[in-house]
Amino acid sequence: MKKECFVLKNKNGLELRFTNYGGIVTHLYTPDRDGQLTDIVLGFDDLDQYESDHPYFGAIVGRYGNRIAQGTFKIDNKQYLLAKNNGPNNLHGGVEGFHRKYWHVEELEGENGYRLSYLSPDGEEGFPGNLSVTVDYILTDDNRWIINYNATTDQKTVFNPTNHSYFNLNGADSGDILSHEIEIVSEVYTPVDEHMIPIGTFQSVKDTPFDFRLKKRIGKDINKDSTELKIANGYDHNFAFKVDHLVKRVAEVSSPRTGRRMTVYTDQPGMQFYCGNWLGGIVGKGNTTYENHHGFCLETQHYPDSPNQPDFPSTLLVPGEVYESKTIYEFGTL
Repeated sequence: MKKECFVLKNKNGLELRFTNYGGIVTHLYTPDRDGQLTDIVLGFDDLDQYESDHPYFGAIVGRYGNRIAQGTFKIDNKQYLLAKNNGPNNLHGGVEGFHRKYWHVEELEGENGYRLSYLSPDGEEGFPGNLSVTVDYILTDDNRWIINYNATTDQKTVFNPTNHSYFNLNGADSGDILSHEIEIVSEVYTPVDEHMIPIGTFQSVKDTPFDFRLKKRIGKDINKDSTELKIANGYDHNFAFKVDHLVKRVAEVSSPRTGRRMTVYTDQPGMQFYCGNWLGGIVGKGNTTYENHHGFCLETQHYPDSPNQPDFPSTLLVPGEVYESKTIYEFGTL
């Protein structure tokens, strides 16, 4: 197959571009406080560059977004072995995950959107079951980018997709995001060990650098004396929400410089807040060299390593059931 580019626009000038390769969102133009449209996602100018070893710019990730400890899990006492592509762990579905697959793309009837479809065969990257997946990208006239996930399987498997766009509300080539202000509507996060695997407990954010209940600058506490922040080189942590399967507001980020604001809604129980801690040296759009903390990700998801954590919400998908999930990124100004 060849890479193709698809474009969604709304009546306000917002424009989202993506490619059938990895479902990668390559550009997202939103207005600043003066109405100036600027691309706010990191990536490359040339579609072929996404075949390189890049940090999942804009991609659909799966089958399992985030980490699985030791690249293994069990279903009904049968062990499944995955690639260890992140130290001792499996990350974002493996070496040839959803981010490196060609997706079938068709227009959605009655919506300003497209449906991306992919059949992940039994055993792909070590995961069991033939998994049929669709992901809808919809752009509404109230400036919402809606992502709907849907999947079925013919064997018991685990499934935890997400989107891995890197945002910079000052523009894709405008430096670090440490002056952005963020609110995360969460009382607890899942602390991790030296390999970034949750230890299985929940930690209150109160009196920690992970307290974003009141909006604050991303850079305010990023250099605090915290073992977890040092291990990750910044924020790369899962924040937990009420497990009620309802779409709710979970985060808001804004840029005082440009006045852009992005609000996140999801029905997922968690969200990984990642600050591009290992971007340093990647040459991206307009020959810009991305450095650490030049973009942030808000990856709505189940918790990392859930297949090995009995106290976490389950990611098991069984035959006869339908996986359905919704995430919304809403764009506005201060």
